[in-house]
Amino acid sequence: MKNYKLIGLTGTTGAGKSEVAGIFRDNGYSVICADALARAIMSNPLVIQSLKANFGSDIFDDDELNRSLLAERAFKNADTKKLLNSVTHPFITTLFFNELKRLTVSGATKILFDASQLFESGLELICDCVICVTAPKESRLSRIIERDGITTAQAEQRMNAQYSEQFFRQNSDYIIENNSDFESLKTATEKVINDLEVRFGSN
Repeated sequence: MKNYKLIGLTGTTGAGKSEVAGIFRDNGYSVICADALARAIMSNPLVIQSLKANFGSDIFDDDELNRSLLAERAFKNADTKKLLNSVTHPFITTLFFNELKRLTVSGATKILFDASQLFESGLELICDCVICVTAPKESRLSRIIERDGITTAQAEQRMNAQYSEQFFRQNSDYIIENNSDFESLKTATEKVINDLEVRFGSN
């Protein structure tokens, strides 16, 4: 029997998932960030070779990834997004399990997996519960544009490449609405954290 609880955190892009992960970290959770794992695999020669073969060798310049160009091609439609996932997810999953083992061996008992592609990876199946973060479309759009320095059309393309908000809501145990300011988000998140401690016990 495992001696830790793994909480999956996901949601629509631009909803404020990173802020929620930070609040969990401040409340004693160890956080595994899928975006950090995704960045780490980009130095793997096998990943570089496969991405070049599928999305064009020009997405790398001296093995430095042009993330904007890759995103433009990978988020073009559902098929290209699926192709990107087929290349990257096996490597990300390996790093995830390595990090999970490292944390549990070191004694971590409350672990949050922050992953926008949680359902696409299938790793929601090993989570004790799943939380999704949502926000109004206009707020998400402005956050993505500011965060990634891209156009409105590119931001909408990334939003459309994800599952719908309805899908996230229907497949999550908890829903955190990010409709206001940070203090409201913090209050909503800490309410979920308190509920998890009642449900699973605090350590």
